[in-house]
Amino acid sequence: MTSGVVSPHRSLYDEDHEALRETVRAFVAKHAAPNAEKWDKEGKVERWLFAEAAAAGLLGFNIPEEYGGAGITDFRFNAVIGEEFSRNPVSSGMAGIGLSSDIVIPYFTELTNDEQKARWLPGIASGELITAVAMTEPGTGSDLAGIATSAVRDGDEYVVNGSKVFISNGQNADLVVTAVRTSADPHKGLSLIVIEADSEGFSRGRNLEKVGLHAQDTSELFFTDVRVPAANLLGNEGDGFIGLMRNLPQERISIAANAVASCEGVLERTLEYVRTRKAFGKPIGNFQNTRFEIADMVTAVRVSRTYVDELLARHSEGQLSAVEAAAAKFHCTEQYVNVVNRCLQLHGGYGYMLEYRIANDYLDSRITTIYGGTTEIMKEIVGRDLGL
Repeated sequence: MTSGVVSPHRSLYDEDHEALRETVRAFVAKHAAPNAEKWDKEGKVERWLFAEAAAAGLLGFNIPEEYGGAGITDFRFNAVIGEEFSRNPVSSGMAGIGLSSDIVIPYFTELTNDEQKARWLPGIASGELITAVAMTEPGTGSDLAGIATSAVRDGDEYVVNGSKVFISNGQNADLVVTAVRTSADPHKGLSLIVIEADSEGFSRGRNLEKVGLHAQDTSELFFTDVRVPAANLLGNEGDGFIGLMRNLPQERISIAANAVASCEGVLERTLEYVRTRKAFGKPIGNFQNTRFEIADMVTAVRVSRTYVDELLARHSEGQLSAVEAAAAKFHCTEQYVNVVNRCLQLHGGYGYMLEYRIANDYLDSRITTIYGGTTEIMKEIVGRDLGL
């Protein structure tokens, strides 16, 4: 099922997944298409988008039914949404929905106690409460041991001081899962605490201007003597590093799967272009160089699709390893950047014009080899697993 020009044969999904795919396409046509230009200019989507996504059944699949969610742990449903947002990217702002479901909400479903679930999950499930996770700091990126934002216990509260940067959903977020330092130990000294955006001393910096993904808000966050109830701690003090590591394989396979879908979309649009664009009296697709370039890219992406579909199936069964996810993440995102670059070249001068989708693909693709763990860190993970 789920056939296309680039990846014609797939068996990962069943009828329920395909029904969701149609729902996603209708949702994008209704909500994203009419607002894409506005969101790009404003640098973020409007808050109502999350409520609409929740109402359409596109947000927080794994939230238990008792808290307003679907209670579905089959990650293939998440993957369908990510594929549709990525293959035909009407607005980069739609990524915030996938970010919430794939990356942030698992912290609230897997690391919370019963009281916290009852307090937060209903609002998250309805789209009323928007979530974000804050790890990266101005002085540290992939090195979590370098996190300096501090949380000092004071009675029944923690006093938080520090700052974060590059936080997706940061402008809209109501609940921020924040990595803080509760002791000097590089790893055992990290904890996770949920900071509510209306807390005194919490402030949002500027919405950062990026090369691409212009409708996906990315923020600086500041904490100045923010008093946070100790009841907002996720798990035990010192469990933060384990909590962060726990969800990284899902984050990385999500990025990899979206990158493959993006490649498929780019190639399908490029195929259409080279069939109609003429040079020297014939379609440029008739030139041998074009055929060779397209054949090479399509074949490579088909191989990646087979690889990633296998890993998605493994993840849905709880069998995906951190190393497999890291390998998929760097391979598929590097391929995405490569495919976009080559397809832009096939568009010639028009490929450099922002009115053509390929130019925006070029801008949006570059960050994928950086967020979620850089290519270099992913290769380090794979290399160490090989005993090197």
